[in-house]
Amino acid sequence: MIKANFHMHTPRCGHAQGSEREYIESAIKNGYKVIGFSDHTPQPYPDGIVSGMRMGMDELDNYIGVIKELSKEYEKDIKIYIGLEVEYYPNCWNKLLVELRKRDIDYIIMGQHHVKEEFGGFYSGAPTDDIQKVKDYVDVVIEGLKTGAFIYLAHPDLINYTGPDDLYINEMTRLCRFTKENDIPLEVNMLGFETNRNYPCDRFFKLASDMGNTFVIGCDAHSPEWMVQPEDVPGLMEFMDRNNIVLEQDIIEKRIVASVL
Repeated sequence: MIKANFHMHTPRCGHAQGSEREYIESAIKNGYKVIGFSDHTPQPYPDGIVSGMRMGMDELDNYIGVIKELSKEYEKDIKIYIGLEVEYYPNCWNKLLVELRKRDIDYIIMGQHHVKEEFGGFYSGAPTDDIQKVKDYVDVVIEGLKTGAFIYLAHPDLINYTGPDDLYINEMTRLCRFTKENDIPLEVNMLGFETNRNYPCDRFFKLASDMGNTFVIGCDAHSPEWMVQPEDVPGLMEFMDRNNIVLEQDIIEKRIVASVL
């Protein structure tokens, strides 16, 4: 049983359901002592550009305010942090940091859903046999992680490459080497496993384990009932065992305390 989870969403992203209170009560019911909301960050896009997978900038203060109020209400039962799941989009990054630094954000995790940008780029989870897309994914993830702003890398194997394993391993070795050398944990994504997505996958996590990377686990809950324990997800413990994954969940809160946006 793990006691902490830092990857969960709210309906503001447009593809999750359930109230913040329901997520919190589900987390308590399932044995969690520390949680962090990390809904998809708003991006400071020009007027007229609207994303279908994230809250708007005008929703950010309400997001923070609601979680703050609930944190006080439930403080005897569970510790609650305020975070965001953030893509590194070079054209928006500095403007986004300005907005986040104005507010009480405890941490951000990286989840690179698009490369290099949401509009005009490609979705990382779409199947592709183009190795250049894997190279571009690794390049932008490393570039973003070099900012030092992220406490860990969510679903690192989101990129859905369907081509030869040797080409994939060559590129992902660069990512694993960088995260290992810079002490950046890699997330085993429970939602991906529960819903039979292309991640988490054996070829990536065997590589990362062999390279000595650090691992954490995230529910990536988009509904309160997904705030479960790893052992409640059929096959997940076997996946971690065969890939020699040892979770170091306790280090995340330490990184939150030490993080500086």
